Amino acid sequence: MTVHKVDTVVRGGTVVTATGQYEASVAIRAGRIAAIGPEDMLPPAERVIDAEGKYVLPGAIDCHVHLGPEYDDWRGGPLAAARAGLTTLVGFALYDDERRETLPQAIHRLREETSSLSVLDFGFHFILNNQPYILDGIAEAIQLGVTSFKLFMTYKKRPHRMCSDQMIAGAMERIAAGGGICQLHCENGDILCHLEDKSIAEGRVHPRDFPGTCPDWTEEEAINRAILIGRLTGCPVYVVHLSTRLGLERIKAAQVLGQRVFTETCPQYLLLTDEEMERWGPLAKIGPPLRPAHGPDRAALWDGSAQGYIACVASDHSPRAKKFKEPGWRNIFVDDAGKPIPFGSPGLETLVPLVYTEGVVNRGLPLTWMARVLGENPARIFGLYPRKGTITVGADADLLIWDPEPEGTITVADHLGIAGWTLYEGFKTKGRPWMTLLRGQVLLNQGRLEQAPGFGEYLHRTSPLPPLAGPVR
Repeated sequence: MTVHKVDTVVRGGTVVTATGQYEASVAIRAGRIAAIGPEDMLPPAERVIDAEGKYVLPGAIDCHVHLGPEYDDWRGGPLAAARAGLTTLVGFALYDDERRETLPQAIHRLREETSSLSVLDFGFHFILNNQPYILDGIAEAIQLGVTSFKLFMTYKKRPHRMCSDQMIAGAMERIAAGGGICQLHCENGDILCHLEDKSIAEGRVHPRDFPGTCPDWTEEEAINRAILIGRLTGCPVYVVHLSTRLGLERIKAAQVLGQRVFTETCPQYLLLTDEEMERWGPLAKIGPPLRPAHGPDRAALWDGSAQGYIACVASDHSPRAKKFKEPGWRNIFVDDAGKPIPFGSPGLETLVPLVYTEGVVNRGLPLTWMARVLGENPARIFGLYPRKGTITVGADADLLIWDPEPEGTITVADHLGIAGWTLYEGFKTKGRPWMTLLRGQVLLNQGRLEQAPGFGEYLHRTSPLPPLAGPVR
């Protein structure tokens, strides 16, 4: 009997999936997982990777990333992300509004551009502005592998950005008909605009004044509208960057009724508070804002993730150059020319270490939780499962091999991104990505990247699957 060789065997580690962990070796052939089991029962391999004492998790996915001309670009962003242990990015994309570019045209253009730049596998979510013409391209966009579309319920002062309920309903009908999922930034834009204008008129323009113009109930109210429009249209709803206990309660109530309503949160809402505005000022201006230090939100979000109501943890990486942010020290809302101080902060390079350190080590959540919120659930919701997000025969051989022993400190001096700051400066970390594999090829090897820009592939995504839910312990 002929024994066929495999390309690689990862031996000696603890395999961790979203549903369990066990000692096993993983055999890889032609970029995919060929077998899992005891090393002595696997075929011989051209290369053996010794993962003794380490955890072997599914390749980590960041499903909420802003990359492009205003941020880190699709070359630098994935390079930074790869060094931090990620293997797949699903980023927000924009069509050219001035040229009335259609969604299919934008997909073809951006797919070609990004394929030559990204070292990581990638997909796109498209942001839809409040312009009905763009809806005509949704059906074809879904056929081209873009199955998720984001609409904003706020940012009224940005041209065409805040979508009316009529626009949202029309988009959801088309998204649902094609088998996609609708993402929403849920804040009541009319109220936020009113409170901002009032704060400016009263001279309350210090960074500490910003969070008060975005009260928690404005998130809850918008989430409620999104859920009801989703119920009306039969469209799956995904609430991005959930920041409040009130919003979580609305989502939980919809989930209990069986509605397809899913959500994510981000490290900034789990770990930081409005007190950061004193230290970081406009660099900590994000939307939704950091919530009150003595409020109920952080504890509720941690519990919501542990109980399975919050499916994913993502970065909402959206850095801007400091020169555009720093005028916010004088006026957190607008600069001297009346231009809005931009939202956003970096998060790609801190997502994985914070999930492990703060979730697994400091709060005792199981490793299966980490595999769930960074692996299987993003893959399921955004049409990548079972190709991505799991360690199973036939899946892409995307692996995050995690060394639990090293200790470190987060500092921007170690980062590659354009921001020049991190809100987690000085945070202590435990563990590090020892090695990552992408489609069976070593990507990160003890801090060194072994692949070059252009190695990443465009991911043609399918319809969403319900995420894993229920308590993780």
